[in-house]
Amino acid sequence: LLIIAIAAIGAPWIAANDPYSVDIRAYRQGPQAGYPLGTDSSGRDVLSRLLHAGRVSLSVGLVGVAIYTAIGVVLGALAGYFGGWLDSLLMRAADIVLSFPTLIVIITIVSILGPSLYNVMLVIGLLGWPPIARIVRSLFLSLREREFVLAAQTVGSSNMRIIFRHILPNALAPVIVAATFGIANAILLEASLSFLG
Repeated sequence: LLIIAIAAIGAPWIAANDPYSVDIRAYRQGPQAGYPLGTDSSGRDVLSRLLHAGRVSLSVGLVGVAIYTAIGVVLGALAGYFGGWLDSLLMRAADIVLSFPTLIVIITIVSILGPSLYNVMLVIGLLGWPPIARIVRSLFLSLREREFVLAAQTVGSSNMRIIFRHILPNALAPVIVAATFGIANAILLEASLSFLG
């Protein structure tokens, strides 16, 4: 993944050809000196197009997942730590968001806001938070009963300090794993939207 990310970031320097330039003489050529992965049906360099497309896909994946991870961590932490009516309210909101088909909602919102890469990132970020929130909530329900939380409460730490300074660092490992898988899902979702236009 790191090699792919570095190749996508360095696409302007790695790619030998312009991804949009058309060479009719190189119509559907196999790998050769000027085109390491060959050319497509319009005579464009496949390697250059692949590297430049990777920049778009990775940016959608990273930005969308960063948005929904931030939302999910905050809401899940509040629900798991405070519990009660706040927990019920936030988890019912998560159920409502999960009840809608994501692709249909994204198509609807993007058609209203206009087809833009930034709108796709924003909508993916606003719709993807419930699984992260549930993971964080379940971890907080367990961790808030530990001795280090009791010690922090005893010395007079505020609730926000306990949540973000003491409990959250202990709950980050599963969140990082979920976010990593979320990047792949966001890229697939963006590819589906791109295919649908």
